[in-house]
Amino acid sequence: MKCPNCYGMENKVVDSRTNKEGNVIRRRRECLSCSERFTTYEKLERSLPLLIKKDGRREEFDRDKIISGVRKACQKRPVSIKNIEDLVDRVEQYLQELGEKEIHAVKVGEKVISEIYNLDDVAYVRFASVYRSFKDVNEFMVELKEVLKNKDGTKTPKNW
Repeated sequence: MKCPNCYGMENKVVDSRTNKEGNVIRRRRECLSCSERFTTYEKLERSLPLLIKKDGRREEFDRDKIISGVRKACQKRPVSIKNIEDLVDRVEQYLQELGEKEIHAVKVGEKVISEIYNLDDVAYVRFASVYRSFKDVNEFMVELKEVLKNKDGTKTPKNW
């Protein structure tokens, strides 16, 4: 691991801790050249399926792409980055459990949208309006009415 300060390759681990779930290790390191301290994270690299896009192309699963889309939907909402990362972790876990080598991107999108539905109503409507490409205000209103109808605590996205 290169030091971010002097780019030296020699360092020592000063402290190691795992997160609550036990799937990430945080390491504090000290560069042996300049004594700069920095943090690294180790995470198990999972083998995720290739996504089959609508036009038939195959694409690698991109965690950052999902985080970016969900963050945009959650702008100015009381949703922490931790909640968003946990959401993406659940999507990745879902893909792992499927055990497929390839999966249609639509299935991943539907999983993301169902997770957002349980996270924040406004973010859900924002994300759904882009993801489902609403063609007019009426489609948007149908989705909004569905969300309002399910406010009684039984949050289940329609048509899933």
